[in-house]
Formats: sequence, C-alpha cells, structure tokens
Amino acid sequence: MSSSISPMGRWLNGTLRSAEYGRLVVEYLVRDEMTNPAGVLHGGAAAAILDDLIGATVFTLGREYAYTSVNLTVDFLHAARVGEVITASSDVIREGKNIIHGEGRIVAADGKIIAKCSTNLIQTSVKLAF
Repeated sequence: MSSSISPMGRWLNGTLRSAEYGRLVVEYLVRDEMTNPAGVLHGGAAAAILDDLIGATVFTLGREYAYTSVNLTVDFLHAARVGEVITASSDVIREGKNIIHGEGRIVAADGKIIAKCSTNLIQTSVKLAF
C-alpha cells in the first residue's frame, strides 16, 4: 500500500495480503503516532484505515468514475496496542450504479474484532485517469 494513490493510505502504510473483485485484506502495524493517550489505536486512525481500505476496494470493481464516502458508521469493540499487527478486510456488499455499500473489519492477531464499519460511497463526476 506504500504506492497507494491515497496520501492517507500511504501514511497508514499497510501491507496488502489479498485482493480480489470486491474484497481487500491488508495488515497494518500499530505505530505510536496512530494511538491515543492511553496507548491504543486511536478511533480516528481505525476509522481512517476502514474508510481508506473500502475506498481502495471500490477500485477493484473497475469503475470509470471515482467514488467518495457519504457516511461511515464505525463500532469500536476492542483495543489494539503499539507494536501489534492488525488485519483489516473490506467487502463490497452491494454494487449499485451510483451507490456502493461496503463493510470493513479490523481484527487482532488473536481474532478479536477491534472495529467494524459500514459505509456508502457515491459516484462522483471525476473520471479516473487509469
């Protein structure tokens, strides 16, 4: 993910583990700058991981136009600490003409769900160059 077209995605610096139509799986190392004062993954960082990953998953659909999130509902369920490797996955649940619904999860190595989300993305008027 270090060559992502998303500056946020590059900063998050995940390692792509799996990619297929409508699904991505990426591992992230929880770094100090991704944590809150309690030393655990910041909710904003978790939301950024999920939002960025689902946005990247839309590219697997091969659409002609860019999509952008119109909402993001995140449930924070468990903590992840500095140095832990977490795995985020995203899935396109419904692929409409103008609206795409996606879901994502961040899971710890022990299988505990750190966060999960659902989101809707809408087609923009920006035509993709690739």
